[in-house]
Amino acid sequence: MSTTAVRPTRRSSTEHNNNNADRRTAWGGARRRLNTKSDGSGSYDKYITMAASVAAAAMVVRAVAAELLPAEARDLLAAAARRLRARLSPRHTVVIDENEGLAANQIYDAARAYLAARARAGAAAMPRLRVSRVDAAQPIAVAMEPGQDMLDVHDGVAYTWRFVVSRDGGAAAYSGGGGGGGGGGDKHSRGGRLETRAYEVTFHRRHKDSALASYLPHVVATAKAIKDQQRNLKMHMVEYDAWTAVDLRHPSTFDTMAMDGELKRSVMDDLERFVRRKDYYSRIGRAWKRGYLLYGPPGTGKSSLVAAMANHLRFDIYDLELTEVKSNSDLRRLLVGMSNRCILVVEDIDCSIDLQQREEGDNKRSRSTFPGEEINDDKVTLSGLLNFVDGLWSTSGEERIIVFTTNYRERLDPALLRPGRMDMHIHMGYCTPESFRILARNYHSVENHAMYPEIEHLIEEVMVSPAEVAEVLMRNENSDLVLQDLLHFLKAKRKESGATSKTAYENGN
Repeated sequence: MSTTAVRPTRRSSTEHNNNNADRRTAWGGARRRLNTKSDGSGSYDKYITMAASVAAAAMVVRAVAAELLPAEARDLLAAAARRLRARLSPRHTVVIDENEGLAANQIYDAARAYLAARARAGAAAMPRLRVSRVDAAQPIAVAMEPGQDMLDVHDGVAYTWRFVVSRDGGAAAYSGGGGGGGGGGDKHSRGGRLETRAYEVTFHRRHKDSALASYLPHVVATAKAIKDQQRNLKMHMVEYDAWTAVDLRHPSTFDTMAMDGELKRSVMDDLERFVRRKDYYSRIGRAWKRGYLLYGPPGTGKSSLVAAMANHLRFDIYDLELTEVKSNSDLRRLLVGMSNRCILVVEDIDCSIDLQQREEGDNKRSRSTFPGEEINDDKVTLSGLLNFVDGLWSTSGEERIIVFTTNYRERLDPALLRPGRMDMHIHMGYCTPESFRILARNYHSVENHAMYPEIEHLIEEVMVSPAEVAEVLMRNENSDLVLQDLLHFLKAKRKESGATSKTAYENGN
């Protein structure tokens, strides 16, 4: 057997050179990458060193400036820096200070109420809230927590609100701390340091005109409506020749009023039309007031209607008892002292004043010793009352409603009833089937019952006031028993009235 020796194959010199070149290329790339990383790290270190140097230099310059420059120069430099930032920034800021000199800034108060309502409405989106209450009769006030911003959108424009408190008129300021609170004097003391308060609202500068012409008026109008709804209504009465106020907590509303539905809707429409016609009254040259005469038998809801009007409009009530007023001059002083957005009530006007003394009062004035002198006979005259109702003194206030009530309209002087003095005459009549159903629903939550037809038939025949029906309905909580009692009551009333029918009375009235 022959054996063949196998020799290793020798690579050519060309292949060997190529392999060496590839290795040199790989090593060169690796070195370049390492050098690049080293250079990047060095540049980063250079940037950090440069930033630290600039910050240190700024601190040194600031310290030197604080030592060498007077306060006026520092203020000028700070103002110039703020102007530069404002010119470079696309945002614009409106500052609403708490006070303007010695007077309270009404826009600040409006912003406080508006933001408090916005904080309550957006409570779910806010991680922290501030709550407070200073009056048990008021709801809990919800406001921004210190350090939080509040975003508001109006007409597609975003507005960012912030509450700012500056200490010592220019020390470090902090945000928050009263998004819905605040109030008081021009400056507040906290820990011996004075604080000034302001709201800042920020938006894009292209919306500046819209913010001033539309958004801020919207904030003021909304805040006014909020305050009107939240404030406690007051009942004012005359004591010692001056008005004394107590809280008005009468629960009467138009929903609970037992009166004809069509008449109720007419009164509500008239009231709502009146309060929105300020410009109209100014344009036609008339005082912004409205007069209502409520007449009808006792117990028909005249006083309850006045309370329902006050609750509907959120107006205070001034209850004027004319027998407590000594003279026309005292009457004029009281009436001028009334606030706007109020209801002046003179109940039982036919019993409160001698309505036939108008000519007598005029004759006494004609006998005065000096021109313009009025003899004070310690009485209030009809002329003195009419001068306020539609004379020159009627323009001493705005958005006022005057209500006279009487059981006997025929006893009133025609001068008191003419249009311009009593603009709307409202007859409060006896109970009707419709008003009975309202009372039954209010007192017993009963919409229908088997005894209703018989009760309603008797109500159409008998002269019974809503107050009498309400008194019977309150005797028992069991609706079946109380309706049975009402049925017996109406039958007894019909027997007592005899031949006098309700229809005949109302036709005569």
